[in-house]
Amino acid sequence: MAAKRFFDLLARRPRLEWSMHKRVAWIMLIGGCSFLGGLAAHLFNVRGESHVYAQAPARESGPPLVTDLMILSDRFELVAKKVGPAVVYVEAAKPSEKIGSSRHVEESGSGVITRLDGYRDYLVFTNNHVVTGAPAEKIIVHLADGRIFRPARVWNDPETDVAVLGLEVSGSLPAATLGDSDRLQVGNWVLAMGSPFGLNQTVTHGIISAKDRGQVSLGNTIRIKDFLQTDAAINPGSSGGPLVNLNGEIVGINTAIASPNGNSSGVAFSIPINLYKRVTLALLDKGRVARGYLGVQLSNSFEPADALKLGLERVQGALVDVVYPETPGARAGLKVGDVILEVDGVAIRNENHLINLVSQMPAGKPIDIVLWRARQRMTLRAVVGDWARGADQLRPPAP
Repeated sequence: MAAKRFFDLLARRPRLEWSMHKRVAWIMLIGGCSFLGGLAAHLFNVRGESHVYAQAPARESGPPLVTDLMILSDRFELVAKKVGPAVVYVEAAKPSEKIGSSRHVEESGSGVITRLDGYRDYLVFTNNHVVTGAPAEKIIVHLADGRIFRPARVWNDPETDVAVLGLEVSGSLPAATLGDSDRLQVGNWVLAMGSPFGLNQTVTHGIISAKDRGQVSLGNTIRIKDFLQTDAAINPGSSGGPLVNLNGEIVGINTAIASPNGNSSGVAFSIPINLYKRVTLALLDKGRVARGYLGVQLSNSFEPADALKLGLERVQGALVDVVYPETPGARAGLKVGDVILEVDGVAIRNENHLINLVSQMPAGKPIDIVLWRARQRMTLRAVVGDWARGADQLRPPAP
């Protein structure tokens, strides 16, 4: 009986082995197909013909995008809460320009409260065109919390449109922190704060669109122009309000807009806070801003055709239109038609750059001027003059 079972098992063994071989073969076949299918899919996708895989990342990147926007929104909110209490509404009653009129003209704008090291009083930064002509007793500063003050003193510099109001108060006031405008880059986020159309505590956002903007027409009194350009909405009444970075620091004071109708068109200009601070310190220390000058009038329309006609390869430098007599420029030998290319090794970009550069130099400083004349470079030696003393000399030369 045992022998029969043994031979039966022996007889069935080939069939068992064949069955296992079939299973292994099927597994290998299926695995091979899977491998080849995956390889084909990979090659298919590399050639850019698959649309399924390309859509997957879009679904995965959706939530982070929303999160990033929420983080930015939270930052805007924090900055508005931090700086907002220091933003003020400024009203000024000015004498009427009409002859014989005793009425006052009401002017309004914005400002921001801050403090400077070494000075006890709170200061309000605003624009000169907001308060010019108004005595301190005719100016009212409205705080966000409803308190109102009259400034004890007013300092101003028409050439940069800077005005500083000194507040003498017994208690404490909210004060914003000054940033460093030299560290700003084009594309940085900023908030503009102020009272456009009398709507206090308005906040708008945008970016730094450009820096070193000077070729902007802003009236006869503003001679020193070195603006930040922003697309943050700025409207009438925003003048004097702060331009703030995402750290809640003041980086500019909003001053003007370029617009065909007087309202925001996405092109606005702010005084860089470093320039504003430099002017303020001079006003507080000396009561005026000392500036250098050469005594020349520069062309504000130096075009590519002009540069090519003079033999220059690029539009760079400042073209001299007028040389006033008995001025540093005249004594140095500057002539009409000269193109000033460098001053003390600094390449001159345009006429506004030259004005700003020389105005920051102290009177009496000797400088080297590299210029283009008769299709040649040449160097002259000049001594910077004092603008306050020399302004009366700027008269057109006799024909």
